[in-house]
Amino acid sequence: MAERLPSLVDPPILFAHRGARAHAPENTIEAFTLALRLGATGVESDVWATADGAAVLDHDGLVRRGLRRSAIGGLPRADLPEAIPTLDEMYEAIGSDVQVSLDVKDPDVLDEVLAVARRAGASENLWLCHPDLDLLADWKQRCGAVRLVHSTRLGALGGKPEPHAARLRELGIDAVNLHHSEWSGGMVALYHRFRRVAFGWDAQHERVIRSLLGTGIDGVFSDHVDRLVDVAGEGSEPGPTW
Repeated sequence: MAERLPSLVDPPILFAHRGARAHAPENTIEAFTLALRLGATGVESDVWATADGAAVLDHDGLVRRGLRRSAIGGLPRADLPEAIPTLDEMYEAIGSDVQVSLDVKDPDVLDEVLAVARRAGASENLWLCHPDLDLLADWKQRCGAVRLVHSTRLGALGGKPEPHAARLRELGIDAVNLHHSEWSGGMVALYHRFRRVAFGWDAQHERVIRSLLGTGIDGVFSDHVDRLVDVAGEGSEPGPTW
């Protein structure tokens, strides 16, 4: 096996996408806890605000009520299906030491997310992701120890990742999250030169996971936690600790 390039986060975080959705119903307590039993070191989900201000975990923010689909933001927590957990319930199930990545789908939920993480003692292990860099910059002063992640695509950067990495450092945004196909060892090294963490998503096959880890990436998102853990366990040279 080819030697892996060094990571800033050592070992890289193994994120269970939507809580190991290949193995259990996505974004459920069952999926999150199963992911950890399978060896994931992080979990990923999407967070929304209910009408009464609860932070809940769901992918598209819609629930079926009879023949209609209703937006989570228009419903109180009590009217949602029991399978949709609150962020509080997730932390009660997994504890505060697990790395958690949340796509913030509703900006109005930010303060509740930060409050829940503080109560759980989990702020330092929380990564909040959003595609709007200006919005992330606005959040920076409110987030304290919580880390911020710019989720984007290379096309949106105009093919110029170096100015983007410099901008992330200037704004204090901790990480960038790109599709696995957009990463190479050189790209990871570029962001590491600016001390920005590099995440890669949609790594579903062993060859993709292996290639991504070989670049020195700092975190990988996969539906298939068993494959992710097996490939990560194949061995690597230790790099500098984040």
